[in-house]
Amino acid sequence: MPKQRATPPPPPSAAIRYRVEIADLHAHLFRITLSIAQPAALQRLALPVWIPGSYLVREFSKNLQGLRARQGTRALPQTQLRQLDKCSWEIRCNPDKPLQLVYEVYANDNSVRTACLDAHRGFFNGSSLCLRVEGQSQAPHLLDVAASSATAGWSVATGLSSLKINKLGFGSYLAADYDELVDCPVEMGPFWNGSFSACGVPHRFVVAGATAGFDGPRLLADTKKICETHIRFWHSNKKPPYKNYLFMLYAVDDGYGGLEHRNSTALICNRKDLPRLGEGKLPEGYTTLRGLISHEYFHTWNVKRLRPAEFASYRYDSENYTELLWFFEGFTSYYDDLLLRRAGLLDDAGYLRLLNKTINQVMQTPGRLVQSVAQASFDAWVKYYRQDENTPNATVSYYTKGALVALCFDLSLRSESGVGGPANLDEVMRALWLRCKAGPMSEAAFAAALQEVSGRSYAVEIAAWIHGTSELPLEDLLKRHGVAVLQEPAQLAQALGLRVQESAGSVHVKTVLRGGAAERAGFSAGDEWLGIETPPAGKSRHSAATPGQGWRIDKLEQLSLYVSPGKKIMAWIARDKRLLRLELQLPPNTTTWRLVSRDTGLVEKWLGTAS
Repeated sequence: MPKQRATPPPPPSAAIRYRVEIADLHAHLFRITLSIAQPAALQRLALPVWIPGSYLVREFSKNLQGLRARQGTRALPQTQLRQLDKCSWEIRCNPDKPLQLVYEVYANDNSVRTACLDAHRGFFNGSSLCLRVEGQSQAPHLLDVAASSATAGWSVATGLSSLKINKLGFGSYLAADYDELVDCPVEMGPFWNGSFSACGVPHRFVVAGATAGFDGPRLLADTKKICETHIRFWHSNKKPPYKNYLFMLYAVDDGYGGLEHRNSTALICNRKDLPRLGEGKLPEGYTTLRGLISHEYFHTWNVKRLRPAEFASYRYDSENYTELLWFFEGFTSYYDDLLLRRAGLLDDAGYLRLLNKTINQVMQTPGRLVQSVAQASFDAWVKYYRQDENTPNATVSYYTKGALVALCFDLSLRSESGVGGPANLDEVMRALWLRCKAGPMSEAAFAAALQEVSGRSYAVEIAAWIHGTSELPLEDLLKRHGVAVLQEPAQLAQALGLRVQESAGSVHVKTVLRGGAAERAGFSAGDEWLGIETPPAGKSRHSAATPGQGWRIDKLEQLSLYVSPGKKIMAWIARDKRLLRLELQLPPNTTTWRLVSRDTGLVEKWLGTAS
């Protein structure tokens, strides 16, 4: 006798319900209908000003328009609907009747953070579209994604639990509360769709914007390796903290980014970086894409569940400050490429090249000597996400330096005898996962986990590496693990202390780095570097009073054709339509780091450990 299936329980009644439909594809407008079963007499509503994972106030309410309300068949007069501030409203209504609000949201941002709608695709985060009902954030929320003639041939993908949907995914979805609703973005369109199982858990991958030659099976196979490596990293029982997972990738001509969510991630990559059918050689950018996938997937644990204590409960109407982004973003940046190596998608040389790039990025940032990674974490809202020409001089990236801090802790632990022998950072991460019970974490918890694993206090290292601005002991630690640091000639821009943009035969100064030769000469961001004067023929020295030979330059590296390192020249620049002549002392030969494996056994012990 066949086993009888249990009758599924009826879906819970949702006090809050959103209907999202297309108002006008070409005007990039979504229409949202919000139904509140039991409103307050003076009901307040608000739209978030930021989205968790991207630490910048983005003012999503600027795209909301035409808000109107009704109860039953009666439209409420606008006098009963009052805007309180930039992102919140108050509605005076009858609390004994359901309240319905209708509004439109302009969606034309092709990023992972907001919302986008055109004739080819729709995408939205709930934080951009869904007004929060004050007093009812903890109630179940229903989301109806409506089909129409405008969506013919489209499908829907989201991490939300489905209640009643058609085969294309249009229909009703349930969120346990407002936090879950806005943490599950929705992809709509004629996307490519694939799936795989990682450690027995279903994973789905949808790709929008790819060309016909895109090699989907290769992407799925590589992502499966990444996911299984991550799951095994965190869990000995291979049971991740979600029932299914969704990757949403948008392929564009020029773009890059990702944003993590509790059981999904939204990604953007260059179309040319996708693997292609029939081509044995993978695009160079495909390694970057796999690193992005690895990074956002690691966040499933490190920030979405194990999170800063300050993020235990999100405040959506203002900045949420923490000094711990060096851990949640920086340590994730350390493990994203390291776990690619452990998944067999990078060899040792490839991993060291990526680590080398990160080290040089930090060493070429004068702000590393000005601001600690803890300070940089706190200031993310006004510095990292609001970069200008002075950013490299004033701050340091908690992504890149945070990754190097993680490297230092890992290699330090591996150099010592811990409680049960040599330890590593993997054990610390898993200890934190258990210690904090996949919830709020503090710096004190990190320090305690370090001591638990190693058997000693790391207070001195925490003070120096996290709260200090001195150089990290990278060279010594790398040497202990079989990696030598060689010096090789630096690019001319780095030697001069400049970041430039070269286009259409012009050299434009974007940033003048603190303490460099260009700053001493008087260069400024925004200058156009037109040319140089070298000493007159037969003279070894050059002065401002004696004109020399003039040379037009349209690429910075052309300087090496006309003058050798250590010489003094005159630089002609244009600033605000004025021509200026600056005396520039070229620096002597400067170098940058190149990492080389010297002891493959030690390197393999570090990089190949799938502990």
